[in-house]
Amino acid sequence: MSEPVGVIVLAAGQGSRFRQIAGADRDKLLADCTGRDGSVRSVIEQVLVSVPAGLTKRVLVTTEDRPQVMRMAQAYGFEVVLIESTGMGDSIAAGVAACPELAGWLIALGDMPFILPSTFEKVLAAVTEDGISVPVIGGEYGHPVGFGRAFACGLTALSGDRGAKPLFASAKVLEVPVDDHGVLWDVDTPERLTFTV
Repeated sequence: MSEPVGVIVLAAGQGSRFRQIAGADRDKLLADCTGRDGSVRSVIEQVLVSVPAGLTKRVLVTTEDRPQVMRMAQAYGFEVVLIESTGMGDSIAAGVAACPELAGWLIALGDMPFILPSTFEKVLAAVTEDGISVPVIGGEYGHPVGFGRAFACGLTALSGDRGAKPLFASAKVLEVPVDDHGVLWDVDTPERLTFTV
C-alpha cells in the first residue's frame, strides 16, 4: 500500500493476572525480559524496538498512571494517547481516532515482546484498504493485526473490553503465514517473561 499505514500499540491494560502473582505494584510492561535478539529490555521496550522504522506514524495508548511507559514511547517516536479506560476496545478506538487520516493501522499489543521485526514487516506489507491482515502459525491467528482504511468506522466504534475480533466476521481476511511463535506469546504471568518454543 503506497499511502501511509500507522502503528498503534495498546498499553492500557492493567495486567491483573500478572499482578496477582508478581505483586500489586508490579507492572508487567516494565518487567525485564530477554528479547529474541538476546538483549534485556522491559516488555514494552521490546515491543517498541520491533516496530519497523518505516512506520513514521506511531501511537501508543495508555493510562496516565504509567509515566515510564509514556517516556519510553516518546523516546521511540510514539505519540502518546491517554485514556481512562483499560478496555481493549476503548484503546483501539482512541488510537485510530488519533490518526484517522491514515490508509491503515497495524495494531500491536504492549505485552507481546517476542514478535520478530520481520513479522511486523510481513503483516504490514499485506495491509489492503478493504482487508484485515493477520499472522498465522499452526492454524492460529496472532498479532499484530493490520486493518485497512475501510475499517475506520468499525474500529473507532469499539468500546469496553471487546477487541476487534467481531470485524473479522464480514471482512476479507488475508492470512500471513509466519514461522514466529512470538505472535501468540503474551506476558500474562511472570513465567511468560521467558520465551520458549
